[in-house]
Amino acid sequence: MSIKPATYAEWAGRAQKELKDKPLDALQRDYGDLPVKPAYFANDVPDPVATETPGEAPFTRGVRTTMYANRPWTIRQYAGFSTAKESNDFYRKNLAAGQKGLSVAFDLATHRGYDSDHPRVVGDVGKAGVAIDSIEDMKQLFDGIPLDEMSVSMTMNGAVIPVMAMFIAAGEEQGVAVEKLSGTIQNDILKEFMVRNTYIYPPEPSMRIVGDIIAYTSERMPKFNSISISGYHMHEAGATAVQELAYTLADGMEYVRSAMARGLDIDAFAGRLSFFFGIGMNFFVEVAKLRAARQLWAGIMRDLGAKNPRSMMLRTHCQTSGVSLTEQDPYNNVVRTAFEALASVLGGTQSLHTNSFDEAIALPTDFSARIARNTQLILQNETRVTDVIDPLGGSYYVEALTAELVAKAGGLIREVEEQGGMTKAVQEGTPKLRIEEAAALRQARVDRGEDVIVGVNRFRLAEEDKIETRDIDNRKVREEQIAQLDRIRATRNQERCDATLNALTEAAKGDGNLLAAAVEAAKARATLGEISDAMEKAFGRYSAVTRLLSGVYDKAYEADPEYKALQDRISVFKAKNGRSPSIFIAKMGQDGHDRGAKVIATAFADMGYQVHFGALFETANEVSDHVAELGVDAVGVSSLAAGHKTLVPELIELLRSRELGDVPVIVGGVIPESDYKFLRQAGVAEIFGPGTNVLEAANAVLNRIEGRLTNQ
Repeated sequence: MSIKPATYAEWAGRAQKELKDKPLDALQRDYGDLPVKPAYFANDVPDPVATETPGEAPFTRGVRTTMYANRPWTIRQYAGFSTAKESNDFYRKNLAAGQKGLSVAFDLATHRGYDSDHPRVVGDVGKAGVAIDSIEDMKQLFDGIPLDEMSVSMTMNGAVIPVMAMFIAAGEEQGVAVEKLSGTIQNDILKEFMVRNTYIYPPEPSMRIVGDIIAYTSERMPKFNSISISGYHMHEAGATAVQELAYTLADGMEYVRSAMARGLDIDAFAGRLSFFFGIGMNFFVEVAKLRAARQLWAGIMRDLGAKNPRSMMLRTHCQTSGVSLTEQDPYNNVVRTAFEALASVLGGTQSLHTNSFDEAIALPTDFSARIARNTQLILQNETRVTDVIDPLGGSYYVEALTAELVAKAGGLIREVEEQGGMTKAVQEGTPKLRIEEAAALRQARVDRGEDVIVGVNRFRLAEEDKIETRDIDNRKVREEQIAQLDRIRATRNQERCDATLNALTEAAKGDGNLLAAAVEAAKARATLGEISDAMEKAFGRYSAVTRLLSGVYDKAYEADPEYKALQDRISVFKAKNGRSPSIFIAKMGQDGHDRGAKVIATAFADMGYQVHFGALFETANEVSDHVAELGVDAVGVSSLAAGHKTLVPELIELLRSRELGDVPVIVGGVIPESDYKFLRQAGVAEIFGPGTNVLEAANAVLNRIEGRLTNQ
């Protein structure tokens, strides 16, 4: 007897009877730009699915024929803080406890090409990563870790040339030839201009740097991946799954074309390109996203001329989401990370980092890092998910989602191509604005309770338990780094150092390979800042133009009584004072993550505030100049990289010295509750941690402004 396959239409008829007066549309979900039906059937699944095999193009079911059944993914925890010695101790403990690869986090001073003694990085040294100023720091970072045996991933983009040069030179001085070094360098500058903002040079010379590294590694480093193309930072900035897929792969296309334009054969380098995706809480969408990415990339590379199947493989590292972690009831984050890790594994990642539960508050402690690492060990050894290749393959829902993501992301890639490619799209700012709009809409849904976050906007604890957090003594680290810099400058052959730096500048002005020239400078004990400056003489330093969205919150909160009440308060203020309440939103230090600041700026402007948004990477002195010049009613400081204990008190002292001490200073971002007392004693008026409702924050700021005017 033949059985007729069920269809959505037949199911919908029965479902509507069960729902009675409730419309069927009420069961529909929409994840930004990805509508999801409440049920899927065989006719939702594309035809080719049944014929696809793991390990064969288009690799939807995985890049290896045997996948984890033969060998599980690599546990590669991303870490780095304080000095090279402290980070080295941390790495060696983790490797002894089961970690299989290193993933290095550098501090923001290093990312932005500054030595630790530069006046612009006073609050950044050693805080959100390890400080690296010279080859001596790099040698200390990997002391006792054999670089001919250990795969090393380095998240570096802006200062990628000096960091890569110091890694190569340190390996050589450890006795490891360059061709034996294995690992990955992120080297993905386009996403920096979109979301992360740790760029140094303008887009065109930045793309040249990418090409130089691909060329150097293709010729000399057969075991090293020359670029890790990152969607993770787009994910963290608020991109939808479609946006993350499309813009990441479009970036990859741009890098491939850049390398080919230098005369490189696509099959000579494509096999060592890798990707990096963020994995959030939308479980099945995240699984399908990785499957769709592989399918799309195989087609893209074929169209670009690749012949070798290995060139068409999309190999990826994944990291569980940082933005999904909550400050409130933080032990819930252990569960969130476990689900996200499972999604990445079922999606077929090649390596994985699992975030620690306390990372919405501070850098992870040894205790929280152990739980994060053990999450992966439990997945590998206890859950049996490694037994079967692509276990969700054939699922109506997952296969339909995969096809939908392929279609929608493919359409967005075509839009980028019509703009002239990703470099031009980035210069025009379109991807950045789209991601910022998605982030603002997401925040509005959370604030309204439409997207439930357990422990934040639903099921909140009456009282939070305190947890231990890691605190880095920024002043101590900076003093140690400066002492090391002084020793290097006093003992090096200055004539040789100057000659290598001049040669690097000439290479930047001409067509010499920048990485090759920088390796010689690193060996001569040139510092990271000096190598960066040598290229800046030819390229200049880039400053982005800030653009803010409008209307997003007005649309999301249309007819909402609380939102209307706040707007009425602001209208009364304006009528009484002849102007709107004004706020200056500042990003101090070298932290370029501006999602939170942009969301606040967009929301406050829609509510009726006059919002002034400062440039990225400003000093406390520059911010105080703006406050004095603009005469604003309040200052909002966004802090995500732990510089608040240094930079915020400095700003408050400067405001007091200018007799502006009554201007309330509000701080928001990733701030441990243990720092609240310190900040309040320094003079901070309000502190808003992760998960703060934006309407509540706007009302609190207005209370402070009205109180200040009443007391004048």
